[in-house]
Amino acid sequence: MSSNRFPGPAPRIVVTVQAPWRADDPELARRKNAQYVERVVAAGGEPVVLDETATDAQRGAAFAAMDGLLLSGGADVDPALYGQATNGAVDIEPGRDALELAAWRVARERRLPVLGVCRGMQAINVFAGGSLMQHLEGHASPAYLTGPANRHPLRVAPASRMARILRPTDPGHVVLSVNTYHHQAVRRDQLAPGLVVAGTAPHPEGELVEAIESADPSEVILGIQCHPERIESTPPEFLRLWAFFVDACRRRG
Repeated sequence: MSSNRFPGPAPRIVVTVQAPWRADDPELARRKNAQYVERVVAAGGEPVVLDETATDAQRGAAFAAMDGLLLSGGADVDPALYGQATNGAVDIEPGRDALELAAWRVARERRLPVLGVCRGMQAINVFAGGSLMQHLEGHASPAYLTGPANRHPLRVAPASRMARILRPTDPGHVVLSVNTYHHQAVRRDQLAPGLVVAGTAPHPEGELVEAIESADPSEVILGIQCHPERIESTPPEFLRLWAFFVDACRRRG
């Protein structure tokens, strides 16, 4: 899957996804999963797709060879992982949680780049020691492909790494209209140690954290609450995020 547009071998990026049989519409789940693959390939990476049905041998081989980790969107993270009873979380998938936690631990041990999208951003926060709002109103959209996505403003923290990626010529003034497909969220007081706020969105219940990054600039850990793989409802600046992430994996590889 490498391309002549990019120097050297394509970095191998483990992409964790929902097992299609878990979804109400397996074909739609496959289509959603394919969008992450398409974005990685377009940026010059070689995706290695894993879901909870992967065997121990498949997981071990993928983790040993990976140059980076992409945690995709999907169902809610089990609240037990952040010490809470279920109170708003739905569609919990313990098998996926276990897969992604194992992948995260390998990636952190090897200091590999990690990108989390929607659920993936929330998973990064939980795996790193933070917690989540289990339910909030007003940040959902019609089911994917049944109607236009709702949008809200994302205010990217001035001069953050995320701002420098998305708008390198003006990182001090980045406000983008992004799609909104989530019913869980992160507040500032729920942010895990070692992570910093890279972007926020307004909400009646208080400001929401909708982009995160590592506090250590030598590490590439990025999370975004919106769905930048859905390019029909995503500002073009997010193509730079995919390019940055895959290039960071290439350098690590």
